[in-house]
Amino acid sequence: MNGGSTPMAVSMSRTPPMIKIPRVFWPWQQKVKLGPMTLSPMGFGTWAWGNQLLWGYQESMDSELQQIFNLAVDNGINLFDTADSYGTGKLNGQSEKLLGRFISEFEGEARNNIVIATKFAAYPWRLTPNQFVNACKSSLGRLQIEQIGIAQLHWSTANYAPLQERALWDGLVAMYDKGLVQAVGVSNYGPKQLLKIHDYLKERGVPLSSAQVQFSLLSMGEDQMEIKSICDSLGIRVIAYSPLGLGMLTGKYTPANLPRGPRSFLFRQIIPGLEPLLVTLKEIARKRGKTIPQVAINWCICKGTIPIPGVKSVKQAEENLGAVGWKLRPSELDELENAARDSPAKMIQNVFQTS
Repeated sequence: MNGGSTPMAVSMSRTPPMIKIPRVFWPWQQKVKLGPMTLSPMGFGTWAWGNQLLWGYQESMDSELQQIFNLAVDNGINLFDTADSYGTGKLNGQSEKLLGRFISEFEGEARNNIVIATKFAAYPWRLTPNQFVNACKSSLGRLQIEQIGIAQLHWSTANYAPLQERALWDGLVAMYDKGLVQAVGVSNYGPKQLLKIHDYLKERGVPLSSAQVQFSLLSMGEDQMEIKSICDSLGIRVIAYSPLGLGMLTGKYTPANLPRGPRSFLFRQIIPGLEPLLVTLKEIARKRGKTIPQVAINWCICKGTIPIPGVKSVKQAEENLGAVGWKLRPSELDELENAARDSPAKMIQNVFQTS
């Protein structure tokens, strides 16, 4: 059966010297529950750790990524989100491989508390529960661990291959029953499918512990708030990806200063309509002695979610750490949400999210 709350077992095959990183902040006083696990109030997302097209990943970045990992763990962050599809071609599974190496090379007791949340892609050739079990075992091999913290379905096939959906769900049940994972979750499930899978898993004695969705001050649409309400009522923890709207809520970009690559097209459409929200974020950040990204991430924490901002530089990691250990006031939350509603631009919905 499932392994319960036993700390993640880690391979000890390699123990090179630990990279020394100064401690920035200790957020130990803030912890949240997700299924049988105790997690930091914020995790780090690792989509960029292997993605060349959108995030410009190069293997020369690996040394800094390891510093980021060490910095995070040294400062109390114990949740790292990844996926078996992060990294394609020759970089297949690169994000999981890097996390596995960084865990094995980290020295200190904190490594025993690390929780890996990985997502399994609903590839068209994954048609049976056993294929998902094999995918889970492959991820365990890349991660060099004995048990995954949270096994998540990366997306639902309900919109285009409804018959495959049952295999996805039974695959989660099999992973859980075989003790390969501590908890199971979903990603990009809309309200209707979320209720369906919750009930299906419950009948089989498997609790649905998490739902990962796009959630931020840019993503406050009706569906997202309904998902949050459903999760609150059923004891499911929301994991908020893109809490900074792919970077639009950092305050670093303007219509005249757009990021390179595919993001520039999206930013060009949305950034001009974000002035009310960005002005409010800037003003609250100034009054609280924080940065705009720290305020935006803290909003997600205050809403009861676990945000997983992506990081690919030590500077970003240090800034993100400043989002924990404090909370926005109720009046500030209202100001931000009113400004978000007054901003004519909104983040587009992820095409993978179902109804």
